[in-house]
Amino acid sequence: GPPMGSLIYGSSSIEVPFEDRVLAHLQVVLSAKLRRGESFFFSWFDDESAGGGRSSVWLDSSIPLYFRYHGSRPPALNKAWLEELAISAGSNQGLVLVDEPARSESA
Repeated sequence: GPPMGSLIYGSSSIEVPFEDRVLAHLQVVLSAKLRRGESFFFSWFDDESAGGGRSSVWLDSSIPLYFRYHGSRPPALNKAWLEELAISAGSNQGLVLVDEPARSESA
């Protein structure tokens, strides 16, 4: 499967596995909001290996956030996905991680 990194959050070091490609997009969107001093919920669907279900975490700029990538090369970013995630992050329910939209071959 694709390389799996981790998002590690807070002093209790909650560690959540995400694919490197997902992490790279999350890093852009989360850091943009936190840099503006905005706090918000981030929600995702858990992998079947973790029992499925859904998780949410409250993100605040005062809480340490650590992105650990499995691979050494940063993945190429999908602008359409970044925009979709950014719009979601600005909504009342906060950022909900959605699957990457299909990349058009012409892009």
